[in-house]
Amino acid sequence: MSQNNIPVSETYWSLVDKADKKFSKIRDLPYYERNRYDTYFYKVFKVYTQLWKFQQENRQKLLEAGLKRWEIGDIASRIGQLYFGQYMRTSDASYLSESYVFYEAVLTREYFKDGLLQDLNLANKQLRFLARFMMVCLVLNRREMVYQLVNQLKMLVDECKRTFQMHRMTFQLLYVQETDFKEWKLVVQEIVKFLKADTAFMNIFPLRYSLVLDLHPDCLPQVAAARRKLRLRDAILSSYYPNEVKFSELTLDTFRMLQCLEWEPSGSFYQSGGVPSSGTGTNTAQNGAPGPSRINFSQDIADPTLPPNPRKAVLYRPTVTQFVAVLATMCEELPPDGLLLIYLSASGSNISGSPNHSPVQGKGDSLSYRTGGGLHIGARGNGGILLTHIAAVDSSPVLAEPFSLHDLCLCLSPTRPGKNSGFLVLP
Repeated sequence: MSQNNIPVSETYWSLVDKADKKFSKIRDLPYYERNRYDTYFYKVFKVYTQLWKFQQENRQKLLEAGLKRWEIGDIASRIGQLYFGQYMRTSDASYLSESYVFYEAVLTREYFKDGLLQDLNLANKQLRFLARFMMVCLVLNRREMVYQLVNQLKMLVDECKRTFQMHRMTFQLLYVQETDFKEWKLVVQEIVKFLKADTAFMNIFPLRYSLVLDLHPDCLPQVAAARRKLRLRDAILSSYYPNEVKFSELTLDTFRMLQCLEWEPSGSFYQSGGVPSSGTGTNTAQNGAPGPSRINFSQDIADPTLPPNPRKAVLYRPTVTQFVAVLATMCEELPPDGLLLIYLSASGSNISGSPNHSPVQGKGDSLSYRTGGGLHIGARGNGGILLTHIAAVDSSPVLAEPFSLHDLCLCLSPTRPGKNSGFLVLP
């Protein structure tokens, strides 16, 4: 049978099935080991591009065949997820902007609106969409949109909880549980607490490097006696404290570090005008909720003379094993002229005198021990302290020079014979 004789709906659902399978493979891949997974992204993105184009060209036929609007929104939302995931792997701001475009389209066209309060699964899709869009806006520094999304999330959680509890009592719907919306209440509390803690940084000076407010890199003083011209290429950002201010898996300090390692596109932070005093926008959507404030993408055209953003691995509460594995992988991928910035924020510890300490062979003929200062990056409880304590010697297999973990931040290059590490230390 020729392709022209295949029903449009059958071709569409075949593409949906293919896209779903590829998406499930890439969704949970780690954000480090980026070179290894680039091929996966392009394959899944190619399928979703075909799917999006096909539904656009055959929209009316598909709607007549039973396609729901929320299914179109689901495709757009997943494309937004793909773009954001690729941004997290590469730190290429163009992917972040594309993610914003797709998420904003879902919001303005209200793809998930029809039947929202009659279908629990559809309600959860809308809630997850709002939370993901909020994360994109936070990283992109679209604070006005974040406040609008927070208001929508609050209203939707309250309305869904009230409506579905009523349905549960009236129709005895066993699949509607009390816990379904408790978790979303916690999400709302998280983002409100996050924004409240971060508000003090707004309208002062952008954390990002801005061409409007800062000197061009070519105008900065150079180190004349440097034997090698090194550039900051990669960064590991991680923190491990109890009760951290965070949203999802992005803590407040790693968020600020991430912002410090981004180039501000054309000074758009300075031009945006800061945070609305009331926390709400002036535009309203059809349902009365705050509507989107469209951004001017002409402001987001980055200066081509600026270097690329350093690639960042944001680790949320990693184990020692995970942290060292990521460190080793990123050092292996680092180019010869690259520097790796490590931001590791955790409570200090002193494990000297512990019977569990084992000697570790250091550089040359010296012998290093897991004693002295270090950092706790694991849950504290019964068991071996070495499983939750990271000391300087843990990174000796991948670093050229030893360093002290009494310091919170350092910059280094990977091990190479005859080469030294570069350090940027914050006491």
